[in-house]
Amino acid sequence: MLRYSTAPLSSLRSISRGPRWTPPFLRSFSATAAAKGPLLDAIAYDHRELESYQPHIVSNKSSEERIRYRNLFVWELARHSVAEELIVYPAMEKHLEDGHDMAWKDRDQHQTIKEQLYRLQKLEAEDPDFEPTFNNLFSDLQRHVRDEEEHDLPKLEAQLDEDSLVHLSKSFERTKLLAPTRSHPLSPRTPPFETAAALLSAPIDKVADIFRKFPKEDGPTL
Repeated sequence: MLRYSTAPLSSLRSISRGPRWTPPFLRSFSATAAAKGPLLDAIAYDHRELESYQPHIVSNKSSEERIRYRNLFVWELARHSVAEELIVYPAMEKHLEDGHDMAWKDRDQHQTIKEQLYRLQKLEAEDPDFEPTFNNLFSDLQRHVRDEEEHDLPKLEAQLDEDSLVHLSKSFERTKLLAPTRSHPLSPRTPPFETAAALLSAPIDKVADIFRKFPKEDGPTL
């Protein structure tokens, strides 16, 4: 049975995994990214995790493996997206001169990804739309990751001191613990309305997660 994590703040990332081989074409997603500070490091960690699931969802894998890793991909990306929208994008709007436009550009990218994720989370592995839907989603995610890691987040980190960045990264990780674990593309996209919607959706998602299949070794501790 899946369990909800009680990990301390020093280990808030709620999936425990060992070293993982990453294919070269995945490593290249952020090859030109600037040196990471605490916030970019936390977000990039999630991005690498999401990228590492891709080989398990495509490439002629079994239906069961596809579904298990699809569920894990949805679980991770849904939480990550909401945490960015509640913590990171408001910080862009507050601290950057062009932060409003940057944050809404990222929210619009998120909306496209959420809509594709919503379609993916309902498909069976044998559905002919399963792999095309995932591939389209993954391609959009790659572009979003590059924008964030190579431009948006380095620009935000350049405006903040170390303590502020550590605080933001911890808030980001805490928020993921409370965020929905499925895609809800019709939910509001800004606080405080998104916060309220997330608090309503998350408990329902987490109860349903108990009955979903996840990878036996890489799956979440909920």
